[in-house]
Amino acid sequence: MSIWLRILPYIAALALVAGALFGAYHHGVSVTDATWQAQWAARDTRDADARAANEAVERTKEQAYQQSINKAVQDGQRIIDQATADAVTARASAVGLRGAADAIAARLAASEASGNSCTAAASKAAARYAAMLADVLKRVDQRAGDLAEVADQARARGLTCESAYGAMTK
Repeated sequence: MSIWLRILPYIAALALVAGALFGAYHHGVSVTDATWQAQWAARDTRDADARAANEAVERTKEQAYQQSINKAVQDGQRIIDQATADAVTARASAVGLRGAADAIAARLAASEASGNSCTAAASKAAARYAAMLADVLKRVDQRAGDLAEVADQARARGLTCESAYGAMTK
């Protein structure tokens, strides 16, 4: 037992040294972890700040794009409204043209009734042709007005689309 009494102080000293070394190692690990945690937290904060700044910039761009598109749509709607108003005006003036064609056809029909018998057949044929031509003229004019209105509106919509695309690509 005496050998154990002699070795016990060395064992205790060795345990103390091992405990001190383990404590120093553990302290170093915790300090290193704390340093890394602080660096990661700082990096995460920088990333969050950069993300917020980028989102603000992108939202500003998006709002500018949206305002440009809204302006293009408003301008396009003005053009479409003007084309519609022009079509209404053209229809109103076409009514006069159709009335003139009907008046000519009616005059020919009236002259047919008051003519002599030699020219009655020729007059009757001319009146029928005049009525038919007046009808064709009215239909052609109506269709041309419809096509012009559609073409004007399509052009206005195309210009609006081009303007909106141009606003997005600037």
